[in-house]
Amino acid sequence: MLVELNAVEQRLKAVLEVLDGASVTDVARRYEVTRQSVHNWLRHHGADGFKGLVDRPSRPLSCPHQMPAEVEALIVEWRRADGGLGPVSIVNRLRDEKVVPLPGRSSVYRCLVRHNLVVPQQRKRKREDYIRWERSRAMELWQMDIVGGVKFRDGSEAKIVSGIDDHSRFIVSAHVVERATARPTCDGLVKAMRAYGVPEQILTDNGKVFTGRFGPGTGEVLFDRICRENGIKHLLTAPRSPTTTGKIERWHRTMRERFLTGKVFDDIADAQAQLDGWVKTYNEDRPHQSIGHVPPIRRFELRAITVENPKPRPTVADVDPAAAMPGGATRRVSRKGTVSFGAASYFVGQPHVGLDVVLVMDRKLVQIYHDGVLVRTHARKHAPAKQGAALNRQTKPRPAPPVEPARPSATLVSVTRKVDSSGNVCFAGENYYAGAMYKRRQVQVAVVGDRVEISVGKHLIRSHRARHDRTREHGALANPGGRARRINAA
Repeated sequence: MLVELNAVEQRLKAVLEVLDGASVTDVARRYEVTRQSVHNWLRHHGADGFKGLVDRPSRPLSCPHQMPAEVEALIVEWRRADGGLGPVSIVNRLRDEKVVPLPGRSSVYRCLVRHNLVVPQQRKRKREDYIRWERSRAMELWQMDIVGGVKFRDGSEAKIVSGIDDHSRFIVSAHVVERATARPTCDGLVKAMRAYGVPEQILTDNGKVFTGRFGPGTGEVLFDRICRENGIKHLLTAPRSPTTTGKIERWHRTMRERFLTGKVFDDIADAQAQLDGWVKTYNEDRPHQSIGHVPPIRRFELRAITVENPKPRPTVADVDPAAAMPGGATRRVSRKGTVSFGAASYFVGQPHVGLDVVLVMDRKLVQIYHDGVLVRTHARKHAPAKQGAALNRQTKPRPAPPVEPARPSATLVSVTRKVDSSGNVCFAGENYYAGAMYKRRQVQVAVVGDRVEISVGKHLIRSHRARHDRTREHGALANPGGRARRINAA
């Protein structure tokens, strides 16, 4: 091996001077190096002799935290088999396979870069710059849009009327149309409502098939008319704001990458049949990392069964939410939509008022589950010393509700009112609480003696002492449809 004798000879001379009795400080000063360098030369010379003074690389001999070769090979195999798997999805798969030690997301990303399976790109914006939002329950808001890219063998192209539930990411509409005009677009909306029910709100962009906001006319378009006749509030994004409908835009990207790329269909029927099968897999089998690594159907099944949506969609036969519920502490959600754990309060949401949820501790996070589905994640607020006692304290079993006799509505004069967003109904100028779980539902209000009774169908749900002005009672009973106060209107 060729060595640079001048440098090695100078190091050997310095070592010999120290061995002859010179101090390390004086030798380091004469050779214009640090004392640590002289000590290193002495150590290497004592271990390997003359060869120890040759330049050596600074790379460590071993790396204990390096990813095992078996795990790296498994990551590469999964990525090559499914090009849509990202670092987070791969980490979740490794966790399911019980790989120990489990690599982190950044380690998996660097592994993919080393094997040229992803192109490293600098993030344009920080994750903290985005404002993430979602509705608290399913069927509260749908996002709808039009996407192209469906190619046929004759060279023509079709479009897809797509819709996604904001809370659960469940695909409610994937309707292939030859042209995305007003009538086919509305047919896709009607088909989705017949299958899953009527949502409370729909969010779209300002396309002419959705709204006449920027059109030449002043009247409402067919899409607006269908929303109005079904009691749906139609929300529009601000101009040039695609991030407002980010969930459906992200769904379009997934559909292009995983389904449409490289596919050519025979006709619309062939495209619709293949798309239906892929959407079924997306809804019922494919884990979605934004909702706790569960399929969208798990969240969509938790939607409230209201008067407007009496028939829930059939669930998958082999899914047992109770069996998938992780172990933890059970708590009942209060009227404020919160639960208490370890002398700290955690918000769950008004749609879960009165329901039992499970709190699972994951390092510094508190994950809240209902029926095996992750509904909230919070940073830990309680003291670690109180966690053990809080986990041992469980919620008492809910007593069986008393069987109430059917309400003889035929003998009472009742009026219909709609429960507002605060859980109240307005009668004769006074608000009476009906319950958070009945928000935006139709209830019946009747005056029995000095009590105001609120019922759903023939079952009494609330009874209050009359607080309204009795002189206004006749006018309230004369208006059977009623109208909630505008400030609290659902």
